[in-house]
Amino acid sequence: MTDDREARRATFDAVAERYDRARPAYPDALFDVLMRRTGLARGDRVLEVGCATGKATRPLAERGLRLTCVELGPQLAAAAQRNLAAYPDCEVTNAAFETWPPAGQTYDAIVAATAWHWTDPEVRYRRAWELLRPGGHLAFWAGVHVFPPGGDPFFREIQAVYDEIGEPLGRRGWPQPRELPDERGEILATGLFDAATVTQFDWEVTYDAEGYIDLLETFSGHISMQPWQRERLHAEIRRRLAERPGGRLRRHWGAALHIARRADGA
Repeated sequence: MTDDREARRATFDAVAERYDRARPAYPDALFDVLMRRTGLARGDRVLEVGCATGKATRPLAERGLRLTCVELGPQLAAAAQRNLAAYPDCEVTNAAFETWPPAGQTYDAIVAATAWHWTDPEVRYRRAWELLRPGGHLAFWAGVHVFPPGGDPFFREIQAVYDEIGEPLGRRGWPQPRELPDERGEILATGLFDAATVTQFDWEVTYDAEGYIDLLETFSGHISMQPWQRERLHAEIRRRLAERPGGRLRRHWGAALHIARRADGA
């Protein structure tokens, strides 16, 4: 894993409370597909990689799964423990997935919600294979910005401010809903998994200025901005939304749910 990835994935712990407040929930339909495609049932054992504050954990716990959650950040792990205190079959451990000792336990499924891309690509698939029972499943997805035809023009208009402050973050193109990258090739190339599928989801969330700024401050690139850059960007967000009737913007989210089965004899 590169030093940059190590540094960036550690940034979220400093904003644990904001992350819990600002990051959106995932659609119920995603968890329904996950349960159906994997054959998971109440009482099955699931390992969650990078649970953060438990955004995906709670819907899984509500479906009766026994969850072991491994979270790198101590503040994020503490927030998840508080959020999940009502679920006795949910355990949160502060550790790195790559080096966490599983004490001989294997799992019916391993899931990662907006966390798999932060794990070490050199070891993550082998590690998952080792921790799954025969026939178990790996499932991962990430909540990302998508931009549909007719999407809110705010995001294109605000690019001028990103350019002004010298930040490339705002110049990224956004995929259209249900056109997120398909990583089945990467999964199958490991030789450790088969029967890989991808299901795309999209949903919309509206934000006022403070809510959107809160959200931005949970992304690693914005967390690492210089104070003057942050102040200029936030001031423009507030000014531009204040000029809108209702003072809100529409942000579309997308997720590509990847599910693959542990291959025998790999």
